Amino acid sequence: MKVLVTGATGFIGRQVVNLLGEAGFEVRMASRHPERLDPASDAVKLPEFDAPAGAFQALMRDITHVVHCAALNNDRKASEADFLAANATLTAQLARAAAAQASGRFIYLSSIRAVAGPGFSGTISEATPPAPQCTYGRSKREGEIRTLEAYASRPTDATALRLPSIYGEGMKGNLATLMRLGGIPMALSLPAAAFSGVRSLMSCEAAARTAVYLLSRPRPLRPVYVACDLPPLPVSAIIGAFRNGFGYSLRLSRVPAGLMRAVLTLLCKRKAWDAITATQICDPSLLVSEGWAPRTDTLEQLTELARRYKSGVAQPR
Repeated sequence: MKVLVTGATGFIGRQVVNLLGEAGFEVRMASRHPERLDPASDAVKLPEFDAPAGAFQALMRDITHVVHCAALNNDRKASEADFLAANATLTAQLARAAAAQASGRFIYLSSIRAVAGPGFSGTISEATPPAPQCTYGRSKREGEIRTLEAYASRPTDATALRLPSIYGEGMKGNLATLMRLGGIPMALSLPAAAFSGVRSLMSCEAAARTAVYLLSRPRPLRPVYVACDLPPLPVSAIIGAFRNGFGYSLRLSRVPAGLMRAVLTLLCKRKAWDAITATQICDPSLLVSEGWAPRTDTLEQLTELARRYKSGVAQPR
């Protein structure tokens, strides 16, 4: 069996490629930058969103399954049209070609941003009504819809895997910011109220392993799955783990939450306050009930990641 992996040079895609190879799958790698891949491998350029249907059909030659990792992520500044083109239109083209020509499964890597915005507090499961609040989230939700539409005649062969914030070497976005905060060498005292939110995270390797698990297990797929490491962690503990890896301590001060919220509201930063104090917990119970096992060593992994950055073994992308 041969698996097409899009975004094969990306943060999660390259992990998927490695795991598939270890599992004995043949792999075709599609990337916007195929020159970064081994020229002796089966590597092709990923068509643009507006390429003719034939370009996507050509990708499917001899392909059994697809893991669609390629995306325009929310760490990039882009217009809503750009997000929709990359995350919805291209996904629709790929899913239609796969549904017509590939006999196996289509795994679409989505995001909890397809369900809720950064200021949402609550538990996110497959049953949570989608209410995306940003351009990125809306584009990922549209990608989910178009994937499932393409597989309407084969609904158990396609799924959207909704992921929380992903950590690992080369991570960007909010987690990279928290690690930079953790790497400040001086004694650091942070207002506890500002970092009281709780978050579900997932390692890059665990996200890739989950995609491969869904690809290869015999049970039919559900339309959507939510995955994460367990347990969810306070943001203060995440920063503390990074600081531990850098060899620094963390102190928390008791600035009243009401005072900080009032100041940020006056500064027109209330949304920022809501985002950093929100508690967003993912519930992977459905996957667990079907035999999947979550990773449970998140704090240790975050500490080790910071150690690797400090030693220069890991480099930012």
